[in-house]
Amino acid sequence: MYATARDPDDIEPLADAGCKTAALDVTDATDIDRVVNRILDEDGVISCLVNNAGYGQFGPTEDVSMEKVEQQYAVNVYGPHRLIKAVLPHMRREEDGTIINISSVAGRVAFPGGGVYCGSKFAIEGMSDALRAEVEPFGIDVAVIEPGPVETGFTERAEDEVEEIDRSGAYEEFYTMFDDTQAIGGGGPGSVDPERVAEDVLNAASATKPPARIPVGVVAKASVLARFVPDSARDSLWSLLRRLG
Repeated sequence: MYATARDPDDIEPLADAGCKTAALDVTDATDIDRVVNRILDEDGVISCLVNNAGYGQFGPTEDVSMEKVEQQYAVNVYGPHRLIKAVLPHMRREEDGTIINISSVAGRVAFPGGGVYCGSKFAIEGMSDALRAEVEPFGIDVAVIEPGPVETGFTERAEDEVEEIDRSGAYEEFYTMFDDTQAIGGGGPGSVDPERVAEDVLNAASATKPPARIPVGVVAKASVLARFVPDSARDSLWSLLRRLG
């Protein structure tokens, strides 16, 4: 098993536990080729890819700059796509393999202030659906893990990104709500431990035929049902929450 991160210090405990580690920036194609080639040289095969790199760029759609939109998609969408392209030729030759993409409840239901982040996760969901059908003839499985809030540093990074936004002044209600709650990201109501997510990833990687989608936690499972609520009802709910805020 290989664990990667842009900063190897972030995964030092995994190295101490016996996991092989490597520095990897998913936005750098050269980095990806280097790591994939290393794994193939050392082990000869890549049986499973878990795309877990990502962060949340929150903020009203109008307020988020194009630069920040591009950065969000570079990490959350283009990075996984690059890695998928890098490992698929080897998986196809082996006629075996599993690709696990970490999405989010935000890939199921969008919310105000989450347009850019939700868009990136909707993209992962759609790409995974198409890919699953494309690689099925080669014996390759594709699964999507959809966590709700998780007890990680996700919220802190999201707060940092929001702080850098050039605010238009038109959406102060969002910023007030964002500051007052930890419901977006980790630490909020219904949050789960990272170990719970890791367990579902391991189960998907080990399964003969993993489910196409695996929601993790109460919030994620509720969001699956929320998709079937009429759009007008969801819009009314957001309007009510805004007035109450």
